[in-house]
Amino acid sequence: MEKRDVVIIGSGPAGHTAALYSSRANLKPLVLEGHEPGGQLTTTTDVENFPGFPEGVQGPDLMDKMKKQAERFGTEYWPKNVTKVDLSKRPFSIECEDGSQVSGQTIIISTGASAKYLGLPKEKEFIGRGVSACATCDGFFFKNQIVHVVGGGDTAMEEANFLSRFASKVYLIHRRDTFRASKPMQQRVFDNQKIEILWNTVVEEILTDDQGVTGIKVKNTVTNEITQRETNGFFLGIGHTPNTLFLSDQIKLDQHGFIETTDGPETNIPGVFACGDVQDPFYRQAITAAGSGCMAAMKAEKFLESEGK
Repeated sequence: MEKRDVVIIGSGPAGHTAALYSSRANLKPLVLEGHEPGGQLTTTTDVENFPGFPEGVQGPDLMDKMKKQAERFGTEYWPKNVTKVDLSKRPFSIECEDGSQVSGQTIIISTGASAKYLGLPKEKEFIGRGVSACATCDGFFFKNQIVHVVGGGDTAMEEANFLSRFASKVYLIHRRDTFRASKPMQQRVFDNQKIEILWNTVVEEILTDDQGVTGIKVKNTVTNEITQRETNGFFLGIGHTPNTLFLSDQIKLDQHGFIETTDGPETNIPGVFACGDVQDPFYRQAITAAGSGCMAAMKAEKFLESEGK
């Protein structure tokens, strides 16, 4: 079995940054990249809010640069997906779907969170071309345009309110006639003159052309009437699912499945650290993920140092 001082599970901005800092500390980290190397940013086209890129940068390009920077200092990457871990004793053991195993004196979990989708055709194909699951990432691109948001919880309320800063009109689509969001969040939506609510409505189809999203077909769940609506942007506001299934209840999670951390990246298991969206249901930004990756690597270094490693 391969043995390492630091094993990083996940390869988005948090994982790459953790790799960079731990490799510069001469800890020779191993990164298990997972099914989606680079994380959600590999599905994003223009990233204009990451410092250091005044003209913006393509999401895949940013992840490629981060990976190459970490490799320059000695990080090794395996294109493998983790299926099982044993956190009951150290060194911790990790098993990949191809049957290979590796052990780590410390583990940094940076597996991210995946946006929930409706399962519509073209939904994922047009991410970055009119479809989005992150208003704070993409709202700026919809200045003075019409957008639709689907959802009825706090996430949808936050997305709709944020988008109203840029869009000329925001339509909030909900399949029922009441929201499940908190009362204060609902009231912010009700008070916002730029937001109109489409109650008892579900999205049937996303309409597109060569340039991107042009509209949507929706159905009224009471009358079954189907109508076509023009839109420039279609935002999913139905939440995110943290990628923690492989942990098998071995670590403390919150009620939504995100890893609970204290003092930055520390989990309830000594030697196991978490960073990025897998422990952050609020910010979900590349820059905050990268910052938490730095903290996780530095904590892992201090942890190993305290044991004379």
